[in-house]
Amino acid sequence: MEAGLPNLPEWRNECANKEEIMKKVVKFGGSSLASARQFKKVKAIILADKSRSFVIPSAPGKRDKKDVKVTDLLYQCYDAACAGQSCKKILDQIKKRFMDIIDGLDLNLNLDFEFDKIQENFNRRLGRDYAASRGEYLNSLIMSHYLGFPFVDAADVICFDEKGNFLVDKTNHELKEHLAGYKQAVIPGFYGSRPDGTIATFSRGGSDITGSLVARALLADLYENWTDVSGFLVADPQIIDNPVPIETITYRELRELAYMGASVLHEDAIFPVRAEGIPINIRNTNRPDDPGTMIVENTSRKPRYTITGIAGKKGFCAVNIDKTMMNTEIGFGRKVLEVFENCRIPFEHMPSGIDTMSVLVHQDEFQETEQTVISGIHRAVHPDSIDLESDLALIAVVGRGMKAVRGTAARIFAALSHVNINIKMIDQGSSELNIIIGVRNDDFENAIHAIYNIFVNTEL
Repeated sequence: MEAGLPNLPEWRNECANKEEIMKKVVKFGGSSLASARQFKKVKAIILADKSRSFVIPSAPGKRDKKDVKVTDLLYQCYDAACAGQSCKKILDQIKKRFMDIIDGLDLNLNLDFEFDKIQENFNRRLGRDYAASRGEYLNSLIMSHYLGFPFVDAADVICFDEKGNFLVDKTNHELKEHLAGYKQAVIPGFYGSRPDGTIATFSRGGSDITGSLVARALLADLYENWTDVSGFLVADPQIIDNPVPIETITYRELRELAYMGASVLHEDAIFPVRAEGIPINIRNTNRPDDPGTMIVENTSRKPRYTITGIAGKKGFCAVNIDKTMMNTEIGFGRKVLEVFENCRIPFEHMPSGIDTMSVLVHQDEFQETEQTVISGIHRAVHPDSIDLESDLALIAVVGRGMKAVRGTAARIFAALSHVNINIKMIDQGSSELNIIIGVRNDDFENAIHAIYNIFVNTEL
């Protein structure tokens, strides 16, 4: 026996007992449940680990690039019904999608009653939220039947108010009370109900949120989010060929990357599990042996590279305000931002100097009221000049490792200079967790390549 190891049979029993008392919530995305073949993969994943006891399904996604998601078909069907048109053809198409899954799994399950009810409620114009939710509802009925797990309707445990605003505390209470007697369950993602029983939904991708809420209420050991990619990647694979995966990322790093466009996980899904310190594991249904990405509150693990990830968006505009002795005017920044607030325009970043202040906004939102904003700023603070610079892209370079490494910003400057890209703006948070760089839209992809090369390819 090796020194330092307990007796091997006892050690195995201890691990086995630990596995039995662990509790995992597993959410499967639309691509993971698009067909009977995918359902079979999901069942194998669940049965491979007894601790995977609470399952959150999405609606069936695309089976191939030319396919249509069931949720989109449901929207089309409902809109046709509201317009007084026949929606039978689309509803039959949706029904066939589900029947193909049922038949492919050899299940003795008939959904005729459910589809008659959907048709009736569409004719009653029960709402687009109701229409969209039926994909998750029906897929969960199938999954419940397939696994032999109890079905818990999300309408009974996910709570919204009369206006459709999500109720965090009430939902947590209802989930805890309702699931206390369950050892296993299938709970549809994406939707809940208002006090009058009508259906309300989260934004698209909201099944991620449902899984996170269930994990929090159950005080799960782990929330596994299964999708069609093996976790987060350091950069967008549509820009970088085969970018390296991110092994471990903190909630804060993920928030920064998600805000700038990284979209493997719905960004609001972080908050419920973060409140209880529950880690999230992003996994690939089609490659279940891949470890994926662990999302954690914090970690002592050193990142593989100086940076954790790169993400960005195009389509910003900079409103550059110049005024001599600006820094001596009390309330200058507040007055400027109040103009944007009154025009209902949110700002993204606000780099400033002694006599200059720039406000970065989404260009498409700004253009509708740009003249109102300009005149409002003139009246509020009487600037020497206001200059607009459009067609900008923002790139976030994020990483907990940057704090301990000198010269990170200098390396970014050097990398971009080497490929003749001019930096329009730079903004670094006080946490030293991220650096935001502004470049021209036309330079966006080349800038991502340059930053990736300097921090990843040179550190391999």
